[in-house]
Amino acid sequence: MADLCTPTFEDLATRLGFTCAEAGGLVEFRSPTALENWTLPVLEFTIVLGAILALVYAILRLRRHGDPTNLVVWFGATAFLFVIEPPIYFPDTFGTEEYLGTMFAHNVFSVEFLWGRLPLYIVAIYPFMATIAFEIVRMLGVFKRYGVIVGAVSVGFVHHAFYEIFDHLGPQLRWWEWTLDNKVNLPFFDSVPLPSVVVFAALWPMSLALCAQFFVGKHVDAGRHFSGLQLVWRTVVIGLTASVGVFVLPLPATVFGAGSDTVRGFLYAAELVVLSAVAIWALTTQWSRMRSGTSDIPPYSNDFVRWYAIVYLAVFALLWATALPDFFDAVDGVTANGDPVGSLWYTAGCFVIAILSVAATFTVPRPAPDATPAAASGEPAAV
Repeated sequence: MADLCTPTFEDLATRLGFTCAEAGGLVEFRSPTALENWTLPVLEFTIVLGAILALVYAILRLRRHGDPTNLVVWFGATAFLFVIEPPIYFPDTFGTEEYLGTMFAHNVFSVEFLWGRLPLYIVAIYPFMATIAFEIVRMLGVFKRYGVIVGAVSVGFVHHAFYEIFDHLGPQLRWWEWTLDNKVNLPFFDSVPLPSVVVFAALWPMSLALCAQFFVGKHVDAGRHFSGLQLVWRTVVIGLTASVGVFVLPLPATVFGAGSDTVRGFLYAAELVVLSAVAIWALTTQWSRMRSGTSDIPPYSNDFVRWYAIVYLAVFALLWATALPDFFDAVDGVTANGDPVGSLWYTAGCFVIAILSVAATFTVPRPAPDATPAAASGEPAAV
């Protein structure tokens, strides 16, 4: 482990309560009772269970309805994870030290991979949150009404709301620690780098949704069936092209803001504002059509996403409630324990958006129990 432990990572690990010497091995297990605090196993259980149930649902959806879209989103998000994360964890090994450096360190959880770099819940959170956001947008009929691009923008917006509830709480509860002077992380929005708020909360799920819907989803909606081999190569392509999208989509901020943190922050925020405006228009307009009965989009339903999204929001409402005393006692954005706090007003706004998004899925028409993607779209059953 010593040759993989940079001074920056060792410093971050120490502040989180562990050392490089304690985080050894390709795979490592710990007792949930031995973690930094009780919130870590709660977070871990909620996210991992959600990812497992999302995978089970995706498999059942494929077997019962011949619809592989959920499975492609799940594995596409996982493929994206394994393209994006390793160069961040081991910049020396992948030759990204000069550009990325050590951006952050995760705390150690019950199940760890890659010498304390990759907790199991991080592997799970990519497909879990991608599924939640994609399916909420799909249930509201945005992809079929407005197409792949607007649907993907809406997925990025919904994902952003769910993710930032988590993102602004993590540093205070020592789920991870950011490198404060790393240029890639700048500028910060309270305890969270603005690039994380925009790129990892909104642009990467937008990129994934665009690729998943373009390569698979829209074809399934048109009644096409894919073989197993076709799904495998398309899923790999989705993961790779979504990774390219994460490099391309933030280019206005990374290129034109290269010489100024202020300009870069403004451009990141501008991208998020544009994305949000388009998504709010598309989601509210299509929801209103479906509620009034004027939409000709066939209904689609996913009860797992409806109910587990409520579980997620309830768990995080509890976690935030228990963190509020230390939050309000913080001085200059730092708690008495030395942990940085996130933005409460921004998190509250994200809670509102997430709750409204989930509530909207309960108020739109649902398909007949035996409806299939092809039958619902009015297209032939196979191509």
